Amino acid sequence: MLAAVLLIAVGAAGGYLYQNSRLPGDNSADAGFARDMSVHHAQAVEMGMYAFQISKDSEIQILGYDIATTQQYQIGEMNVWLQDWGLSSTPSKGRMSWMTEGTKALQSNGLMPGMATTDQLTKLKSLSGKDFDIMFCQLMLRHHLGGVHMAEEALQLVKTKEVKTLAQQIQQSQQLEITTLTAKLKSLGAQPL
Repeated sequence: MLAAVLLIAVGAAGGYLYQNSRLPGDNSADAGFARDMSVHHAQAVEMGMYAFQISKDSEIQILGYDIATTQQYQIGEMNVWLQDWGLSSTPSKGRMSWMTEGTKALQSNGLMPGMATTDQLTKLKSLSGKDFDIMFCQLMLRHHLGGVHMAEEALQLVKTKEVKTLAQQIQQSQQLEITTLTAKLKSLGAQPL
């Protein structure tokens, strides 16, 4: 009887160790993507809510709301993964270190690809009407281009099914929104970038 109990205990411990050895590590692409995309998304949520609150254009209001709610949900999803993996939401290495090009992927100002500066966000909040709509579309277009770049890199590097699925969803949805933003800028008589 004691041998059977020991065998069950050893089997359970082995299963636990095997499962945990398959979890993404602190420096994995999976963890890096979850951390960096959460920060990237947080800025899109902020800009999306500005669009919803400030714009008078119903298309831009709806787009901003959709971006904010979708990306806030995805932030929650990525934070749960990090918790389940026993990892911090703060990287031990620098931002973008999980990517093939590493920190070279950062913009010259140190921000992740496509992210707006504090000054740009301050200016955006101060605008109204068509000026707001144009700047929102331009900033969000750049932001999505950066997000798509990160998602494409993740698709090449991540190991877990859930991260790969989310990266694919981000890539596809943001490509569609890039098309929408580009068309909206054209209708406003403005250049995309």
